[in-house]
Amino acid sequence: MKPLPLLLAVAAALTSTWTLAQPASAATTCEAKREAIGRDIEAAKAQGQEYRVRGLETALAEVRRNCSDAKLAAEHQRRIRNQERKVAERERDLREAQRKGRADKIADREEKLRAAQSALQQLKGVQ
Repeated sequence: MKPLPLLLAVAAALTSTWTLAQPASAATTCEAKREAIGRDIEAAKAQGQEYRVRGLETALAEVRRNCSDAKLAAEHQRRIRNQERKVAERERDLREAQRKGRADKIADREEKLRAAQSALQQLKGVQ
């Protein structure tokens, strides 16, 4: 495999992983994203991870070129709407299990509903 496509793939993976790992409040601005990537670059340099540094530098350049606070806010709202749909789906699943009276399924569905509700609360910033 050629180095450039590999580097771009690594940068994309690191960027998407970083975005998913951030709490909702940490990635609310492009400046926050740039600062976090900058910290990751410094940590990677300190550990001698040259490939990671290059990937993160590529990710930082992409953030500088393409990031806008409005896009971040819209993406956050989209994630909230998706999670709300998931909560509604989990509630329907639980009601169906309760209707059928299957205790094993009810417990499973209740746990899945709690997890979905927790994820929604984290996205909304209410913890």
